[in-house]
Amino acid sequence: MTFPHLTLTQDPHDRLGLLRTDEAWLAARWDDADARVLVISGTRVKPGAGGIEWVPTALAPDGVRVLLGERDGVTWWAVIASAELAKAEPEQWLPLRGLLPYLGGDAVRQAPLVFHALGLAEWHWAHTFCPRCGGRLAPRAAGHELVCESCGKPQFPRSDPAVIMVIAAGEPGSPEERCLLGRNKSWPEGRYSTLAGFCEPGESLEDAVRREVLEETGVVVGEVTYFGNQPWPLPSSLMLGFHGRATSEDIRLEDDDVEDAQWFTREDMRRRTADGSLVLPGGVSISRSLVEHWYGGALPGSW
Repeated sequence: MTFPHLTLTQDPHDRLGLLRTDEAWLAARWDDADARVLVISGTRVKPGAGGIEWVPTALAPDGVRVLLGERDGVTWWAVIASAELAKAEPEQWLPLRGLLPYLGGDAVRQAPLVFHALGLAEWHWAHTFCPRCGGRLAPRAAGHELVCESCGKPQFPRSDPAVIMVIAAGEPGSPEERCLLGRNKSWPEGRYSTLAGFCEPGESLEDAVRREVLEETGVVVGEVTYFGNQPWPLPSSLMLGFHGRATSEDIRLEDDDVEDAQWFTREDMRRRTADGSLVLPGGVSISRSLVEHWYGGALPGSW
């Protein structure tokens, strides 16, 4: 079975991490006529009629130059320019979530580069001052490090680990087996998804799964097994997927963010996705992959 979330990471670039401080090499690659740049205004990108546009370095505005890496013999960059560019045309400059529709079909090969670029842009946007002394942070290492101009303390990009899980109950593989899905109170009617939450300091991933499910639904989880992961820089998450087995099934909603949670058999899921009364996450998300892996095949509809 092919998992939908893997399409966004199936063609990674060579990030060339050991060359990020080689100024002569960086200058030569920047001057290469074949090099291409993604222009970012603050944390937003302006797609063109043909999709996400990469321009020659000669056409890039002033800003922080970020080396993304190399693929197909081309050096790929991003320039994090002033947020003022987007303010002049706010409806045309989109955040990463708004760019996802432009990463379908053949354009999906751009996804690892775009995720890399906008993940760093979000980090630069949120980290202007040193958390130790309050001094101004300056970029180095081709945009992958920030150093305090006052105390010299370096800062590095972070990814926040978040667990996302399908919880099942009943005899595995039987018609009575069911999985647990929930819905946020802000979602349209019929939209359900896997449960998810951030890992806390000093907590194992498996315990984070058990804690989040208990907090959100009151369901107790026993065995937890790893499924896979997906980078999700919205703005800085790494989604870690798991399967869990419930040891209780009574649902008790105490988390204000969870409006409803239900158990779904495979037949429930087949029937309700077909008639549109159950709408599952989009095909590029690891949530979709988790659900379809448990179900045993593809399902119709998505949001």
